[in-house]
Amino acid sequence: FTTKGYFGRLIMTDVEEPIPAEEVEEVEEEPVEEEEEENAEFALTATTEIKLFGKWSFDDIEVHDISLLDYLACKGDHATFLPHTAGRYQKKRFRKASCPIVERLAVCLMKKGRNSGKKLMACRIIQHTLEIIHLLTDQNPMQVVVDAIINSGPREDSTRVGGAGVVRRQAVDMSPFRRVNYALYLLATGAREASFRNLKTMAECLAEELINAARGSSNSYAIKKKDEIERVSKSNR
Repeated sequence: FTTKGYFGRLIMTDVEEPIPAEEVEEVEEEPVEEEEEENAEFALTATTEIKLFGKWSFDDIEVHDISLLDYLACKGDHATFLPHTAGRYQKKRFRKASCPIVERLAVCLMKKGRNSGKKLMACRIIQHTLEIIHLLTDQNPMQVVVDAIINSGPREDSTRVGGAGVVRRQAVDMSPFRRVNYALYLLATGAREASFRNLKTMAECLAEELINAARGSSNSYAIKKKDEIERVSKSNR
């Protein structure tokens, strides 16, 4: 407050005048709690569900062939964000059965010398392929890939039996592990041959091959080869 000095001047004193409580503006607290809850929910969903390329879910995939259930690594611990885990699956026999199935398809695309080692290119082709499959079929493309592999693996093959000049072919059953290996080889080979010296990209040809194989269509290279192998083995029973 102020007091009058010797000459009647106003002199400021050190004592401050107390401000009335009514004039004190209450600082409004910002609604931080809601944002924190949203962030917590987002973090929870992000950690619980793993989606391939951040888009395609592994949860609703169904393996219709019970014999291939243990050899199609597409659910549970085998769900990945990218088909590139850098795992050493060739160090021990049968270990590649635990390699994610999409990564195995990507590895099969790295064939012929000029493509060897280009795994990032193979991953990009897989990503574009899944987008095309989703546009054409309106399904989860992972389900289409799994169905294509199930339909493309031959169930019977023929082997050479005998020696000393007398050789004949004998029909044998094919193991589920070899069925998956053979199906991946046929699908990748069909897509590679379709895209060679063609205006179509590798992703388009692979998408077309997978869709036809999933439907069991004879337009698919893999389905044609599978039928041929089974026909030859049937005649050699």
